[in-house]
Amino acid sequence: MKFWTMLCTVIVSTMLMQHAADAGGNVGVHQLPAPSVERGTDLDVTVWYPAQPGGERTTLGDTALFVGTSAQRDAPIAGGKFPLILLSHGAGLAGTPQALSWIATPLAGQGFVVAAPTHPGNTGKNKSAAETMKLWLRPADLTATLTAMEKDAFFREHLEQGKAGVLGLSMGGNTALAIAGARVDPKLLAAYCDTDLLNASLCDWVLQSGVDLHAMDLQPAGRDNRDERIQFAMAIDPAPSDVFDAKSFAGIKIPVDIVNLGRPGKIPVTADASGIAKAISKASYATIEDASHYSMFAECKPGAPGIIASEQIGDPVCDDGGGRSRGEIHAQLIDMAIAAFNRALKTGP
Repeated sequence: MKFWTMLCTVIVSTMLMQHAADAGGNVGVHQLPAPSVERGTDLDVTVWYPAQPGGERTTLGDTALFVGTSAQRDAPIAGGKFPLILLSHGAGLAGTPQALSWIATPLAGQGFVVAAPTHPGNTGKNKSAAETMKLWLRPADLTATLTAMEKDAFFREHLEQGKAGVLGLSMGGNTALAIAGARVDPKLLAAYCDTDLLNASLCDWVLQSGVDLHAMDLQPAGRDNRDERIQFAMAIDPAPSDVFDAKSFAGIKIPVDIVNLGRPGKIPVTADASGIAKAISKASYATIEDASHYSMFAECKPGAPGIIASEQIGDPVCDDGGGRSRGEIHAQLIDMAIAAFNRALKTGP
């Protein structure tokens, strides 16, 4: 029995990985600049969209650790108009738009345009702990991206007017809540790394970088980053979720879906958004109990655990909650996202 169980597990895992690799057959991907006054530079935006045949096959998010997802570079866009989803990535190892190809590609395949800016300083060779902790710049990046999409010659005639939502994962989930109307409390942000109990991995990086949050000018953190063009927000394991001004949640008027990865009581405090969901009038809340925060990373390659050990990465980025494969957890998250954005952006006036 064990042999057959293992064999079936291998077959299912292989099929899911193949599905991820082939999911981009009808999905195009395009890069565009989004001028940002606050950043003082153009943001690099990755856009996935429903496509006609053509373009150059490319794989996004493929690294030594993670399996990528294919799409058709600069393929002709499909006819019609489509709702827009702004996608906000997290920080650190998988903090790039390409790292979220596993969820962006199937959303585009279901008739959405998905636009994800690279949040400057949050990842890659130019990553900066100080820039990463300027949480108020992230929703501004999404606003700049939305404006650029509305003006871009390639997309503007294919965007359904008044149909825009936002999807954020990890720190991107914090960003999604912020653009919906949640405001950061500067005092809570300043004290965030006074202890390593909230986010040991992030705060160790902040402290090792010599960043003193108390010495930073965090007053802009408390501003209202709401963008009235956004009709719906979905946040998956939003972190840090414990730096918001609790009173601001009552001011969020749009529907919000929040998903936590893990079993209640075991979800990291800084990502546990169950209380936030109760404070937002039009919020829904769900958990995936056999997932972990790392389940939002792409599927790991067979040699990834060895690389993680040899490079002393520290975080168990290939570990899920047990029971199901990451591919199966991804399939559930994708289904949840498609259902949520269909409901929010494809129905009604």
